[in-house]
Amino acid sequence: MSESKEKNPLVQLFDTFFGKHWPVWVGGIVLGLLNILLFAIKSPWGASGGITNWGDNFYSLFGLFSEKGVTAISENNYGMLVLLIVLGSFAGALFSKEFAIRIPPKGEMIKGFLGGSLMAIGATVGIGCSIGSFFSGVPALSGGAIVFAIGLFIGVIVSLKYLLWEMEKFPGWSSGKSYNFLAAKPNKGNWQIIIGVIVLIAILLLSYSYSKDNMVMSWFIIISGLMGLISQRSRFCIVKSFRDPFMSGESEGAVGVIAGLAVSLIGFTVIKIFGIGAIGELSLRARELTWVFPHFWAKAAAGGFIFGLGMTIAGGCAVGTLWRMGEGQIKLWFSGLAMVLISPLSNKFLVPVVDNILPQSAKFRNYLPDYLGYDGAFALVLGILLLWYWFVKWNERTGRFSAF
Repeated sequence: MSESKEKNPLVQLFDTFFGKHWPVWVGGIVLGLLNILLFAIKSPWGASGGITNWGDNFYSLFGLFSEKGVTAISENNYGMLVLLIVLGSFAGALFSKEFAIRIPPKGEMIKGFLGGSLMAIGATVGIGCSIGSFFSGVPALSGGAIVFAIGLFIGVIVSLKYLLWEMEKFPGWSSGKSYNFLAAKPNKGNWQIIIGVIVLIAILLLSYSYSKDNMVMSWFIIISGLMGLISQRSRFCIVKSFRDPFMSGESEGAVGVIAGLAVSLIGFTVIKIFGIGAIGELSLRARELTWVFPHFWAKAAAGGFIFGLGMTIAGGCAVGTLWRMGEGQIKLWFSGLAMVLISPLSNKFLVPVVDNILPQSAKFRNYLPDYLGYDGAFALVLGILLLWYWFVKWNERTGRFSAF
């Protein structure tokens, strides 16, 4: 009798989910479906707003930047979402015995902090990160989201060229000794699974504690935890989708993101056309404009470019940073710390300067159906996704635009 047949069916099911990594496209599809659920409940997936909320709460402890009052993290849907993505990925890493405190060379930690700082500036200037302005913004039929994506692409290419130059000219900048602690040894480490169960129970209890007075938050907690776990298991990362085709030629990351965008596009369009969750004419229009930010075109272009620079240097986008934090990757903890610390500073001092310089024509809400109708807007976004899919697959086969 084979070993798989000897195993308890529940153990086999557990191994199916946590015995090996999922294909990225599976993670993308499931994340797209969960994103639709978030939108149906209230509003789509985003991370930068929650990260800024963490920063606002930190500075408010010292009486800084709190003139208008700061919403407690426990009362902010996206502040809790950020926390739960980290916890969900922590649980996923524990269940798969992949958690470890991974301390890289000093140069990598410095790049993590610098990359996180650039992501904070890009997200505040561009009104959203790689999740809010891109992964949720594009299926929300936002013209600014498409411009933000172009900025991301250019930023990634510029950063990638720099990193390749650095590797060639100054390899010592990021080399050195690294350390791993608490890693599970082969055929051992069941303590990680036990802690994973405890973390999962804690997430469920936290969700239940909100269920009577704040059902929206209760569901945000459950869905966010699942998003963190799924992101960790599938290695879902937007910087990977932009970077890898031009670095190694691989298309897996891009295909995963494209799959998630396509699924979200269908669900978001249905919600907006039928006004699901809207009450009254004004609410219907507000529902249509959900996740369509006033950043077309210049704010989105600048924010996307800066964010693209940052996420490539850091080695993780918004969601990639959070789930890698849950795995114990210290470089990304430095990135997350930088985003928390720099986002409120950028909002306070940099964003007002940019807004005063730019005319209204460079920072308005561009809702594609207002210009193309729903059919035209849907076809445009779907066409872009298909073109992107064709390009990464063609480039994977030919290596025409790959660095290696």
